[in-house]
Amino acid sequence: MFQVGRSTESPIDFVVTDTISGSQNNDEAQITQSTISRFACRIVCDRNEPYTARIFAAGFDSSKNIFLGEKAAKWKNPDGHMDGLTTNGVLVMHPRGGFTEESQPGIWREISVCGDVYTLRETRSAQQRGKLVESETNVLQDGSLIDLCGATLLWRTADGLFHTPTQKHIEALRQEINAARPQCPVGLNTLAFPSINRKEVVEEKQPWAYLSCGHVHGYHDWGHRSDTEANERECPMCRTVGPYVPLWLGCEAGFYVDAGPPTHAFTPCGHVCSEKSAKYWSQIPLPHGTHAFHAACPFCATQLVGEQNCIKLIFQGPVD
Repeated sequence: MFQVGRSTESPIDFVVTDTISGSQNNDEAQITQSTISRFACRIVCDRNEPYTARIFAAGFDSSKNIFLGEKAAKWKNPDGHMDGLTTNGVLVMHPRGGFTEESQPGIWREISVCGDVYTLRETRSAQQRGKLVESETNVLQDGSLIDLCGATLLWRTADGLFHTPTQKHIEALRQEINAARPQCPVGLNTLAFPSINRKEVVEEKQPWAYLSCGHVHGYHDWGHRSDTEANERECPMCRTVGPYVPLWLGCEAGFYVDAGPPTHAFTPCGHVCSEKSAKYWSQIPLPHGTHAFHAACPFCATQLVGEQNCIKLIFQGPVD
């Protein structure tokens, strides 16, 4: 059994803190009060094949008792056993078709302390539980998403990761696209994706893109269309107005659903990955706050915007 939660006490195996959108440092955006439960959930794995993993809400504290907050919903089942939900809920979504190129988003459900599956409450902390979904189980699948109200975890199986592109493969894709020597169509200087280790520093040769049209350029300081919207720029190739951002190759291999070349960028953050990976995450509604859902970049948690939430990149030169 593995326990997950905000608490740093010894019963917790994986301490989880709130995800800051946009890869900001904690210094820039302090969490005033975490919405993640101290003892959020526990995952129980079979020791024998097929090593089934099941998720349950809440966890055991140092007294070996299930820990639930005062405001958590609790009830007695017809069989006499007590059950309940954590204060802000443990939500799970299993993708349809597994975690593959053909995956589609599933339906978000809530998991109880005893591992039963319920429809979502009206809001995350409502006292009234949803309806019991008897046809579904708490068994985790490759690609299952676990939302703890403040952080979303991706569950990957050993077999699933075996078929996932590796860090070496992503590095090879980076070197391949750089070897094709893409050029800025205006400055005519050669562009290059920076090393995966240099993901905070914008380098001189770094590719930038207009996220409304996808044209890739080197950095330049013209095309501003508005004094109020500092990042609204006009593309010199097609005159489309939109955000102009540096591109970053998404470096977490576990988020890729295929091993395709990096051709698409999320908007508005500029993280780049394969077409099928970008389109998959672009249509996943991740819980946000108490009752909202929106798609987010898996690499930095920035809320996605735009018609498709991602854009096909148009490189100048042999890459295209």
